[in-house]
Amino acid sequence: MFEHIERVPGDAILGLIEAFKKDTNPQKVDLGVGVYKDAKGNTPVMRAVKEAEALLLKNETTKTYIGSHGAPSYGEVVLPMVLGEDSPVLAAKRASATQSPGGTGALRLAADFIAHQLPGKDIWVSDPTWPNHLGIFPAAGLTLHKYPYVDADNRLDFDGMLGALKSIPEGDVVLLHACCHNPTGFDLSREQWQQVLEVVRERNLLPLIDFAYQGFGEGLDEDAYGVRLMAENLDEVIITSSCSKNFGIYCERTGCLIMVAKDNEQMGNVRSQVAIVARENYSNPPSHGGAIVSEILHSAELTALWREELTEMRDRINTLRRDFVEALKPYDLDQKYACVAEQRGMFSYTGLTPEQVDRLRDEFGIYMVRSGRANVAGFSHENLPYLAKAIAAVN
Repeated sequence: MFEHIERVPGDAILGLIEAFKKDTNPQKVDLGVGVYKDAKGNTPVMRAVKEAEALLLKNETTKTYIGSHGAPSYGEVVLPMVLGEDSPVLAAKRASATQSPGGTGALRLAADFIAHQLPGKDIWVSDPTWPNHLGIFPAAGLTLHKYPYVDADNRLDFDGMLGALKSIPEGDVVLLHACCHNPTGFDLSREQWQQVLEVVRERNLLPLIDFAYQGFGEGLDEDAYGVRLMAENLDEVIITSSCSKNFGIYCERTGCLIMVAKDNEQMGNVRSQVAIVARENYSNPPSHGGAIVSEILHSAELTALWREELTEMRDRINTLRRDFVEALKPYDLDQKYACVAEQRGMFSYTGLTPEQVDRLRDEFGIYMVRSGRANVAGFSHENLPYLAKAIAAVN
């Protein structure tokens, strides 16, 4: 029965990992894989996470299921982290949290919820967007469309974005990146978020906000500006949050689907349906990652340590962005790539063409996605001179 099944190309980024491993160039640089790296190229375990895990190991008494919505203690800390400690949404009990296997799991829950409870509604995503968005939503049966986000000069095309949003059919779903846009690094300003809010409200659109990198842009609260603006000014919002990145627990797959409804009664109805979606998908989420987050955020001492470490990670990335542009000055390329310093988060749409990316890989052992998206965390003060020289060579 399997004879008709055809082989499909593997994931492009996973292919980069294999090619990078086989490369014998001693100066090779990996800018492809989307995980945080320290100055030595490692993805470290945060100290706060280590301490939390030690406490969990000592105090854990059961391995039983935690329920379709996950551990209540996880939701108790994620909701205020995302929506704010003094959130009027939380005060009105308009929001609920469902623990999920990573932010990806939360996106799939959202997709299935929309497909089952809002039949006929299409979803709109930025062009470009995280490639997995293009697979998740159609897999759930949703029709996917794109709105402009980056122009031909590799700049944020806000006018094009806003114009497209104004033409989206009333009631459709629009996916917005809360911060640290993946793959471009171009984020909306507060004034632009206000304009998006007005269009979403006028068109009666349902915002689905992908919040994968809280704390990696400007700060935990600063990065949540758009999320909180939408939640506090609209009756209904869907938010997919990830703790995999800002706690450095990628392999623990720790995410959350946050549903915001008009009032507490409607929230009860929505929450009951989300439980069914989760139950039919994976039944119960894994507990360990959520337990780590809960342990940290329920402890003032561990929270302070975690915030300190997250700040160090964010500052390192933002510094590397500026230093990258500075390293290109001797080649008169600093203005051409000035956008890299303006972007936020781990990723950058560099503006490099596919052909230039190919040359960087083949001639210099520098690996990134052919779209020109680079993981800035792969930069280091040791490899920046080499990177700048190589980029100058292909320009």
